[in-house]
Amino acid sequence: MFLVGIDKLIEIKKNKNKENGMKKLFWLSQIIILSLVLSGVVSAADGKVYRWKLAETWGPNFPIFGEATKSMAKMVEEMSGGRLLIRIDSANRHKSPLGIFDFVKTGRYQMGHSASYYWKGKNFNSLFFTTVPFGMTTPEQYAWFYYGGGMELMEKVYSPYGILSFPGGNTGNQMGGWFKKEINSVEDLKGLKMRIPGFAGEVLAKLGAKPTNIPSGELYTALERNTIDALEWVGPSLDLRMGFHKVAPYFYTGWHEPAAELQFMVNEKAYNKLPKDLQKILTVAMKAAAYDMYAQSYHESGKNLATLAKDYPNVKMRSFPESVMTAIKDTNAALLKEFAAKDPMTAEILKSQSEYQAKVRAWTNLSDRTYLDTSDKR
Repeated sequence: MFLVGIDKLIEIKKNKNKENGMKKLFWLSQIIILSLVLSGVVSAADGKVYRWKLAETWGPNFPIFGEATKSMAKMVEEMSGGRLLIRIDSANRHKSPLGIFDFVKTGRYQMGHSASYYWKGKNFNSLFFTTVPFGMTTPEQYAWFYYGGGMELMEKVYSPYGILSFPGGNTGNQMGGWFKKEINSVEDLKGLKMRIPGFAGEVLAKLGAKPTNIPSGELYTALERNTIDALEWVGPSLDLRMGFHKVAPYFYTGWHEPAAELQFMVNEKAYNKLPKDLQKILTVAMKAAAYDMYAQSYHESGKNLATLAKDYPNVKMRSFPESVMTAIKDTNAALLKEFAAKDPMTAEILKSQSEYQAKVRAWTNLSDRTYLDTSDKR
């Protein structure tokens, strides 16, 4: 550990006039080095326990979504040796499923778990970090977040509020929703009361529908009591547990959320107060929990789709007619162009997403699409 060798010490002794000064310099250097080494050890073992709270949009023991938060908190506790503990408060405790943004912004909670597009009323650009209609698939979107500039753009949107936002788990491609009546034309969308958040709600509103956003715990009741005529939630992974098939027999394939990413939100001031090693542990745990949720969602969708076909033959699987899809696509493109013209930040995000999607979609088509088209042929 000592930096001064024996030969150097002998040389020092030969010069009596410099002996005292050199000895002082030697020991001072050792003290500085030792203090630097020990500071790293002490910072990781100073015994201080940081206790955080996380507010989630979902109810207690909510499948898949709620499991992601529990998984993240458990990893943090284990990797930190119990130095960072995160208590999870579900919607039944904090009583505000769509209040997570303000909880984290004000510091009432150090963390939150929700979906970015719920905050479009606070900052319209937040919705683009969940997904956009006809946008990237989940692997494409993860690549954009971490290697295509998505994280940096998300930081630009959230930093004015003192919030850090991280990917929080992906559902994969979502279904188009549960409908009480069959959709045969654009006319069937007019006046349709549908729970559908995000940019897709803006699109359907232009086509005459009446989109609304309702917390997950109220969805079944709203559909059963005709408060709404249709809703989209996720897909087979979660929808069967909700019982929507009991009151709405038409189950449509998706277009609006090809890669619905949830989010972990972190109060920036609280994050900056953590030691560097705990910051790293937290970010690694969030990333691991997010991707694990995607894997679990994919697994549950495959399993529950088989159950749907076997146990619920009354459910009618449909895709929207070509005329409806054309109207939706045209309206979506026009709206994106309109919003981009109004806001430079919107334009920057959409440009980044569209350019990256075009680049990686060439590989998706060559790899995944070609593989599926050729390997599935009989």
